[in-house]
Amino acid sequence: MISVTICSPDPGLAAPWEDLSRRASSNVFMNPAALHAASDTRFARVHMLLAWQTGAEPRKLAGVWALQRRKVAPLWPALLEGLPYNYAFLSSPVVDPACVAEVIPAFLAAIAQNPDLPKVLSLKDLDAESPSYAAIVAALAAQGGAQLKLSQSERPFATREQGTKRSGSTRKKLRQDWNRLSALGTVDVVNDRAPGEIREAFETFLALELSSWKGAQGTALLCDPADAAFVRRLIGDLAQRQNASVALLRVDGRAIAAQVLMYCGSTAYTWKTAFDAEYAKFSPGALLIDKVTEELFAMPGIEAIDSCSAEGSFMAQLWAGRRTMVDLLVDVGGKSPGFALETARQRGYHLLRDLRNRLRAWSWIALPKKLSMAPSHSGGQ
Repeated sequence: MISVTICSPDPGLAAPWEDLSRRASSNVFMNPAALHAASDTRFARVHMLLAWQTGAEPRKLAGVWALQRRKVAPLWPALLEGLPYNYAFLSSPVVDPACVAEVIPAFLAAIAQNPDLPKVLSLKDLDAESPSYAAIVAALAAQGGAQLKLSQSERPFATREQGTKRSGSTRKKLRQDWNRLSALGTVDVVNDRAPGEIREAFETFLALELSSWKGAQGTALLCDPADAAFVRRLIGDLAQRQNASVALLRVDGRAIAAQVLMYCGSTAYTWKTAFDAEYAKFSPGALLIDKVTEELFAMPGIEAIDSCSAEGSFMAQLWAGRRTMVDLLVDVGGKSPGFALETARQRGYHLLRDLRNRLRAWSWIALPKKLSMAPSHSGGQ
């Protein structure tokens, strides 16, 4: 028997969560410590769905799904987002594979029957290869819920079988960059797992990010006090449970790149990266990812690494594996006016994003042509 409870994030769920994450599909962003950090700092309004197996004593946690309640505009209907807070990159529920066919319908029914919850769900970055995705699609069809797949993409994803690319121009360039960087001094990679060291390394990451183009554009984490407070709490709380670390690439002890990592079950997540622009010609971010990938797969228990990045990112040049991701819009109560409004809004957003990407691609293609057609100023007046 499956019983679903809906509650606020509870850090007291650490023990049943750890038990579940060892046998279930992975999603570090559903970690109760992370959810409590988001709720406690008022960074997000999170509803936590817990599925319990009640046939035996003590009851056993069989599934966790955290959803963020959000309104995109004052007069817009509220909805539930599958990404439980900003800076989460996976909306899939964490479910024991032995009972996914029972847990997912129970989750959707609990939302539909709760009068205080919105019925429209925006599930961005949903893992289409996880058992829960097929179960969501099937349960919605059986229960009469509406669903619309808005987009599909391929996320860079490394496994022991499909890890780093071992040959080719990218591999050659990485070797050359490492050798050129080593000529400047002693180069090493550190990834300390002690909570105090992690907090210090995270401050190094934040400083590197602020000094980068993100700082110049105002999108670095330190540019927003609420963002900064949340992520410091997030990484600090995860570090206490050995679920986060920060790897640093150093030259003579000076950090020139930082990679923030998260851990859940047998999966590691390359959450955020930053590097010193002074060393950009050495590709420090790519060098650090490459070394960290080797280190992670040398550790017992790590079987996969989720890039948390888009299919066109530099990770795609380093890793051979891919994971299919979808953006799914759902109405657990059928096609409501709120579902129609959100469909129109998100379709418009995707159209504008695709247009922006095409314009960017066109500008990069057109620029060399413009330069080649420009008059020469190498001689004469």
